[in-house]
Amino acid sequence: MNLEQLLHSQYISVVTGGLGGLLTSWLTQRIFNKRGIFSYSVTHSRVGMTTEDMIFGSVVVTWDGSPINNLYLSTIEMKNESMNDYENVTVKAYSNETRLMTEQAQIVDSPNNLEWSEKYKKQMYVEQDASPTQAQLNVYNGQREYVIPIFNRGQSIKITYLNSAQSPSMPSIWLSVGIKGVKLKFQGPQNQIFGVHQGRAALAGVLIGFAVLAALALFVSEPWIAVTVAMAYGLIAQVPGAYAIKILRRAREAIGG
Repeated sequence: MNLEQLLHSQYISVVTGGLGGLLTSWLTQRIFNKRGIFSYSVTHSRVGMTTEDMIFGSVVVTWDGSPINNLYLSTIEMKNESMNDYENVTVKAYSNETRLMTEQAQIVDSPNNLEWSEKYKKQMYVEQDASPTQAQLNVYNGQREYVIPIFNRGQSIKITYLNSAQSPSMPSIWLSVGIKGVKLKFQGPQNQIFGVHQGRAALAGVLIGFAVLAALALFVSEPWIAVTVAMAYGLIAQVPGAYAIKILRRAREAIGG
């Protein structure tokens, strides 16, 4: 039996089909059983600062009658990037070097605000006409705990704090979640194109570029046309890469229901 006959053999077809089925099944399970991933980012905007200048005058920022050095508005956004929906997700925001003050916590693209967890409400409970204890103030200024009743795939929450950094550097505020099988990852400031991370869009654009080059080599006989098209594509490679990633995201969401 020569090579051509072997390739057309029914046994090869059966084996190839079986392996293809196993691979498809494995990929499907990987998609539907993908580990939960939440990601979050933090942005800071300086609102005011206390300064003393003997010539041009002084500026004093106060909170509850006490001066503070720096006043910031910090926004935290957390997104459910997995293909799973979750219920009663407990999220804790905390800091050791930043004094948390007033807050606004909401589910993005929803009229619903985030509520404190029952545990945190009990910690912060103050009797009528009474004042919070120093221990309660320490907890309030250092951490918050919320419950997300329903956290669907692709959904995001946004928490904004008025806060004071206790050092000249930027505020430090972190998140944690305690859900089995969910990984929370921090994302630093990222340049984006059409809502897609620029680096990912560039990589996807390069991969698509290989297909473009192959098509040019097969169907374009004039070298100068192929070179011109390839150079033009290279200038805008991030754009098709970004759209390809967005299409894949939509397809993944559709497959996941």
